[in-house]
Amino acid sequence: MFLKMRYILPVLFAMVFLASCSEYQKVLKNEEVKAKYDMAEKLYEEGDYKRAIRLFEQIAPKYVGRPQGERVMFFFANCYFKNEDYYLAGYQFERFLKSYPQSDKIQEAGFLGAKSYYMLSPSYSLDQTDTDKALAKLQTFINTYPESEYFDEANTMAKELTSKKEKKQIEIAKQFNKLGGWDYTILVSAITALDNFVSDNPGSIYREEALYYRIEATTTLAMNSVDSKKKERLQEALDSYNNLLRYYPETQFKKKADDLSDRIQKELSAFNTISDSK
Repeated sequence: MFLKMRYILPVLFAMVFLASCSEYQKVLKNEEVKAKYDMAEKLYEEGDYKRAIRLFEQIAPKYVGRPQGERVMFFFANCYFKNEDYYLAGYQFERFLKSYPQSDKIQEAGFLGAKSYYMLSPSYSLDQTDTDKALAKLQTFINTYPESEYFDEANTMAKELTSKKEKKQIEIAKQFNKLGGWDYTILVSAITALDNFVSDNPGSIYREEALYYRIEATTTLAMNSVDSKKKERLQEALDSYNNLLRYYPETQFKKKADDLSDRIQKELSAFNTISDSK
């Protein structure tokens, strides 16, 4: 008996699936809007978002201005989100927000719309246009709904995206610093980029790193400067070292920073000795 059931059950499941597909195809081709609506909602509740999308796509224009229109448009947008089609989810949630600003679903739609763009945010090394859009959407949501049940998650996502943008900025500055090892003029751009980073991102987790790489950049620039600029630049490098230690006395870069400081002070001492002998 057990063996028979092993063969019968798959056949039964296949028959049910085929019957379901047949019913879906029939409704899909049907002109009756109510039948499409009922089937779309049924598929939505079952988690069959891909097939539900095709039906909602057909009926959404038919329900504009009708009582069910709000429900249809929210389900339509959420189907895209559940199906991980985040571009279209973001677009449809934006349409929902504009069409139904008084909806009971307005907070959820605003959050899911922002989260759609968050999901599109790429690696820090790539173009951050989608990250900027996600941050703007999240910040609008956070400012508008500070008491929302979605507030904490939105805040966490916003912080993550902010750190991603900061990571891109610091990596660009570090790249300038690296290139400056072959072309010293680029070090001026590295120092400017690091200064801008520290100024623009006072609470960044990468601030300590930025202050350390400023020591590297200013030291290399000073060591390779003409005599007329050398003393001033050596002093700037020493100031960079003191600045790092002032804010981060137990910095993770302590040893490397101390080594650079020793080089700076030896060079400064040698420079002053030569200047005094002239």
